[in-house]
Order: sequence, then structure tokens, then C-alpha cells
Amino acid sequence: MRTVEVGDLSIGDGHAPKIMSVLNMSDNSGYKPSVHIDTDQAAAAVDEQLVPAGADIIDIGLQSANPKYETKPVEYELERLDAAAEVIEKVESDTVFSLETRYAEVAEEGIQRGFDIVNDVCGFADPEMRPTVEAYDVPVVKMASPPDLERPGALKTIDDVFEALERGGFTDRTIIDPAFGGWYDGKTFEDNWEMFRRLREFRAFECPILTATNREDFLGDLAGRPETDDQLEVSLAAATLEVARGANVIRTHDTRETADVVQVAHALSEERTVRRNETENEVAVSELFGASRREANRHLSLSDRVTGRSEGSSTLTFVLTDVPDADVDVIHNAAELCEVTVGTAEDRVFLSGTVAALAAFLERLPVNTDALETVVESVRESITRE
Repeated sequence: MRTVEVGDLSIGDGHAPKIMSVLNMSDNSGYKPSVHIDTDQAAAAVDEQLVPAGADIIDIGLQSANPKYETKPVEYELERLDAAAEVIEKVESDTVFSLETRYAEVAEEGIQRGFDIVNDVCGFADPEMRPTVEAYDVPVVKMASPPDLERPGALKTIDDVFEALERGGFTDRTIIDPAFGGWYDGKTFEDNWEMFRRLREFRAFECPILTATNREDFLGDLAGRPETDDQLEVSLAAATLEVARGANVIRTHDTRETADVVQVAHALSEERTVRRNETENEVAVSELFGASRREANRHLSLSDRVTGRSEGSSTLTFVLTDVPDADVDVIHNAAELCEVTVGTAEDRVFLSGTVAALAAFLERLPVNTDALETVVESVRESITRE
């Protein structure tokens, strides 16, 4: 997984999950405690509440993305941007600011006025969005959406979401958002539950993952808490699972509480990255804990490339990134002599096997290049870990 750097923050595997706190400057926000229209009050909220409570990123929204409200035009957001930029100027804390928008014109103006990240709720539906953020070399959150500026997040199944994220590609500094929630009537609680259970599949994109499930009704329904004001506890439970399943940024209205549970969840979760890229062209090794065949196939993007193992097999699973082609051939040859499954997709190599099979594989794998040495050391470290 690539790491996205912004300011002093490193977002991605091997780094602590980051807290994105919501600061809405629209009266139509669905959660009123996050609304701050007055710029002095908004700046004070950042300095006195959000940053001390653990916020790493402040996400400022200029209009509500809630589908029950009419979409405001670009001119409306540009007008609201004046107030948002004023907040940045008044904030004394050293923090990162994200601008939630769907318009490339607003994104460009926001970048010029001090925003560090663009949070695109329409996932490059504006054809100028990707060229704009690439030209300014700023990180962008790409939320899964159809190619329609008036229908953010209007996708039903997890396959629809994958297709939407793939559409338009990614920049080198893209963070993906699967778009949890009730973005349109066709998406049911069951659709959200299924996507949440399969959250780890989104790691196949090799981009950091942002989740925005805080105070969502599909969580409240599970505990009989239909009112937004009563959904703190269910949101915190979900945040814990999101960290365990690979989320790198947690977006929240409840900064202090979410920061606490994320810190604990991260500290007590299994480490996925055995070895990450420290320099250009260095091999990275990541372990996929308890990976199902379905998740492995997501990583390979080919449903028939991983064979020979059932969903329930007790195996360890690894993804190797940036392995030279010659070394990939060596890995294939060594695996043929063991009960280790190997598959390839673009710059990734997939390994799956039992501890015994992987140990035999490592014994047969020659350590005659830096890349192969990294693979052997990293996988051995994992399979011998108590």
C-alpha cells in the first residue's frame, strides 16, 4: 500500500490511523454539533476542542452532501469558501485542513487558499478534478460515486462501489472512501452491512482507506438506536472494527471518543506490514490476516488466479509489492515444489500457504538478491512470531 504524506502526517499501512474531524459550515448538516457558521466560533472550535481532542485533519464542508437536500451550484460553494478560508487564517493550531467539495473549480481555489487535502464526495465526477489535484500535487479523497455531480455515493452493491472507484483511476496521492451510508433509497442497511463485513477487500486498491460511518443509521439499526443523537456507542464499536480491517483514516463528529478507541484498536491490532517501502523500488511485504479466497481474488483482480485452497483453510497470506520480474520467476519456481499458492497482478505477488508449507518454501527460495532476501526475512519473521 502506498503511503500518502501531507504535512507531518503519514497515512497508510505501518502508520497510526488518523482522525478526520468534521467541521460543517452549512446549516443543512445532519449533525448540528458539527456546524459552525461563524468563523470566529469555527476557529475556536478547532483550537479549543477538535485539535486537543485528537483531530489530525479538519474536514470543512461547504454544503451538505445529504441527498435529501438540493445540490448547490459551484457559485454557492465559492461564496462559502471565503468563510472557510477565513477559518484557516484564524486557527492557531498546526493542523491539516481538508475541503469537502465535488467541484474542481472550488478545489483549485481552496488549494490556493490554504487547504491541504481535497475530499471529493463525487469521486472524480467532475472531469477536471483529477487533473487539478495532480497539477497541485495535493492528496485527494476519492469517494465512490456514479459519474454524476448530483448523486454522490448513489451505489448499491460492493461491486458497484469497486467499479466506481476504478472509474477515472487514481492519483499517486489518492485516499479511497467506500461511501458508507444512506446515499440513496436503493441502498439498504443490508447493503451497508455486507460492505462493512468485506471492508478489507478495498485494500486491493493499494490506496489508504477512509471510513465515514460515524452516526450512520445502518449502525444504529443493529442496536435499536434510530436517532442520530443516540448513535455514539455504535459508531465507536464500528470504528474499532474499521481499524482492525485496515482503515487508515476515520472520519468522525465525535473526536475525543473516536480518537481514544482508534488509539486502543491500533495498539492491540495485529500489525499487517512486515516490511514496507522505505526507499524507491524497495520490496514491501504485507500480511493479510485470515484472508479468504474472495479477498485474495480482490487483490489479484482476477477471480481464477488463486486456486487450490478453500475459504476455511488455515493459511497465512502475504502480498509482495515491487518485486523485480526475475525474482518473481524464482518465487514461482520455488512455490511449485511446495504447497504454496502464488498469483500475480500488476506489481503485486500473492503468497498463500500453511506455516509448514511457507517454511518449506523459504528453505527452497534462494537468497541471491536484495528483494528475495527481504521476502525471506519478512515472511520468516511472520511465521515464527509467537
